[in-house]
Amino acid sequence: MRSDGKKNFTGKIALEEASRCLLCYDAPCSKACPAGTNPEKFIRSLRLKNIKGAIETVREANILGGSCALVCEYDRLCEEACSRTGIDKPIDIGGLQRFIVEQEKCFEMKVLQKKRNTDIKVACVGAGPASLACAAYLAVEGINVTIFDKNSEPGGILTYGICSSRLPREVVDFDLSHLKRLGVKFAMNKWWGVDFSISELHKEGFEAIFVGIGLWKAKLLEIPGIDSENVFNALNFLYEVRTQNITSLRNKHVVVLGGGDVAMDCAVSAKESKAESVTVVYRRSLLESPACYEQKRSIQLKGINFISNFSPNEIVSKDNKVKYLIATGRDNVSLLKLRADVIIYAIGQTVERNFDEDTEFVEELMQGNDLTNRGIFAGGDLINGGKSVVQAVADGKDSGKAIIKYLSDKGRC
Repeated sequence: MRSDGKKNFTGKIALEEASRCLLCYDAPCSKACPAGTNPEKFIRSLRLKNIKGAIETVREANILGGSCALVCEYDRLCEEACSRTGIDKPIDIGGLQRFIVEQEKCFEMKVLQKKRNTDIKVACVGAGPASLACAAYLAVEGINVTIFDKNSEPGGILTYGICSSRLPREVVDFDLSHLKRLGVKFAMNKWWGVDFSISELHKEGFEAIFVGIGLWKAKLLEIPGIDSENVFNALNFLYEVRTQNITSLRNKHVVVLGGGDVAMDCAVSAKESKAESVTVVYRRSLLESPACYEQKRSIQLKGINFISNFSPNEIVSKDNKVKYLIATGRDNVSLLKLRADVIIYAIGQTVERNFDEDTEFVEELMQGNDLTNRGIFAGGDLINGGKSVVQAVADGKDSGKAIIKYLSDKGRC
């Protein structure tokens, strides 16, 4: 069962859904996919019962095809662009991609192969979607890639920042297995600015460096009571849940502040951690909330409350323990007093800036400065401000191509 309440496709249903495709010339669905996963091509393969071809299309285009099949914003991208929308409803592209990846796993297909071997070394800093996509592209080209990350497991937001019911760990591990088979190395528990620096990586023989560190510092909600016990920022809460440091919120009343995908993930994670009640409070309407359709539907299916048009005003506590939330209505007249034992705020993330001597590099990259002449490339949330997993994949692939050109111009490949 999918997080949006729909059942996973069987082979028969997948073929029936694929047969609805209009086989558009210059297909708009493929144009709308940032990562170039090319739904038109893999749907065409399914219609011809060419499962192998469909699997090859997905995996060659998107190393995170399994993860994106579960977390991509299809309703705002390829499915929204689908020509079938003007007739009845769009092709369930997300469901078909899930089916294809399931078949890939079932048949143990090994699609990606190295084209050659070289002695070139490239480092990727950060083990999130952008770095993984960049590393995969380079590894296929025969580049020796090492990914450095401060966490104990690779995957970045996929591993630590999305609720497990939406993105099970085994799906992420399956995507990662393709990278490991290509020879990509992972140097985990390595902190940038403590365990290594850009200059040290260059000295170790890395000829190019990709920076894909993501947004791992939560924006602070500046209201009275924010420092009370049992008030979490979204990133810390999801990390604690995914690492099983929080196993139960039994008998707790949980309030989540925010209206994006991260807020919805926090709400679902709290519900799955046995909270007695979970309520999302958002300053605008449900329709205006930035969360994707599947996320909104997911919280409704799980019986999670959604209070719209209220902004948090104060967290009231006793003996430093949260007791309730006070919020002000959008009309500047209404007041809300809501019981809470745990409050989680999800109002956005930014970049950490504690990279010692390399902090200036991060600042320059965030400002859009081109550092490729120094062999430094960047992509993902660090550059685009935090859009989506599929956009991070696109950035990583583009950077991989740019690194190959850079090395080629130097006469290295």
